Amino acid sequence: MERRQSELEGMYFMLTRIITGIIGIGAAAYVIQTGGLVFAVCGMVLAVGAWVEYCNAFDRKGYRPALLVGGLLIAGMCYTAWYGLDTNMLVLIMTGGTLLLFLMTVLLHGSFSVPSAAVSVAGVSYLGLSFAHLIGLRVMDHGFAAVTTPLGVLEPGCALIWIALIGTWASDTFAYFAGSFFGSHKLCPAISPGKTIEGLLGGLIGTTASVAGLGILFNFDVETMAILGLCICIVATLGDLVESVAKRYTGIKDSSHLIPGHGGIWDRFDSVIYTVPFVYYFVQFVDIAAK
Repeated sequence: MERRQSELEGMYFMLTRIITGIIGIGAAAYVIQTGGLVFAVCGMVLAVGAWVEYCNAFDRKGYRPALLVGGLLIAGMCYTAWYGLDTNMLVLIMTGGTLLLFLMTVLLHGSFSVPSAAVSVAGVSYLGLSFAHLIGLRVMDHGFAAVTTPLGVLEPGCALIWIALIGTWASDTFAYFAGSFFGSHKLCPAISPGKTIEGLLGGLIGTTASVAGLGILFNFDVETMAILGLCICIVATLGDLVESVAKRYTGIKDSSHLIPGHGGIWDRFDSVIYTVPFVYYFVQFVDIAAK
């Protein structure tokens, strides 16, 4: 009886996960294709939401991250990115923010500690800079013309966002199924017991093929896109492991229960936090145009 109930709960969880995933992909497609202010606002909301989850997680360990100040700093980074990713402005916000957060240990002495300031600075940098790059990747023209595909014409930033996100999703999906069917050798058992070497290999193959396929669709250099896909899988896996370490340290299973079957914003974007900045700088230094 208990086994039957467990199977039904598992099926319900998977069905919830699939339905939520379909809705999420549809919403993401609309926001990505629309771009502009809609994309920037959604990126800012996600960034601040992930920050709230980060603060709640570290609250459990006795830290008191500066929820309001940190949220304002992250929102400021996203706002700056909306006008184009200005390195000087990001450095200004991070410098001023870091000094302010440590100054708060003096102004709020006794209620805001140095470790809390350090955790706050780390979280603002980790989340704020990454989501600023997400917005920056979408709004910039990146020095090449609009991308013509069988599905229509895409702005350069739109195409690059799809590459970053589809590559990240492919890494997660192929690694999951390869690990489920063939996984027997643990990758990092002390950090993430579910990850296997076979899963990583499946992710590498699937992501490389997926991003190379997008290269064909977008008329980019396929060999360069295959290399990018390989790198995305590695970076996405590392991003996932970083959040796993943080969750183990703070003693949480999911960052929140905001997204049924998927956990929280931080859970869904842990890999994207790493892959988006990587893709952003990859296309700055590597020519992806078809030879």
